[in-house]
Amino acid sequence: MSSKSASACARPTPEVAQRRRRKHRGTQAGTVKRGRARPRSRAEARGSSEQRRQQRLNEPPTWRGAMMRGLIAAVSLFALATLLLSASVGESIGLALFAAAIYVPAFHAVDTFAYRRRQRKRQEASD
Repeated sequence: MSSKSASACARPTPEVAQRRRRKHRGTQAGTVKRGRARPRSRAEARGSSEQRRQQRLNEPPTWRGAMMRGLIAAVSLFALATLLLSASVGESIGLALFAAAIYVPAFHAVDTFAYRRRQRKRQEASD
């Protein structure tokens, strides 16, 4: 055994330090990117969300957006046909591909119709 007693080897337990309230920000180079500031009130939050909504609605429809929604709908149809209707995987894939071929142009047509209608109403309101 060593000459030190057992009580001398025991370390005193450190007091519990307060946890930090914020994450460490910044990069190794020392730059700190500031994110969006939190809205000061609910009215300000509603105003900014309404502004973002209007900005999103004023963009013309894209084929990419229609494709994404059409594919999501087709995958949902595939899962529905496979799981609930007990269709074979081959039949479900065929049905999903057929549905996607119909859904994508249909979604784009509906988006285009809604966009033109919103633009027309906006034009009438500004006149």
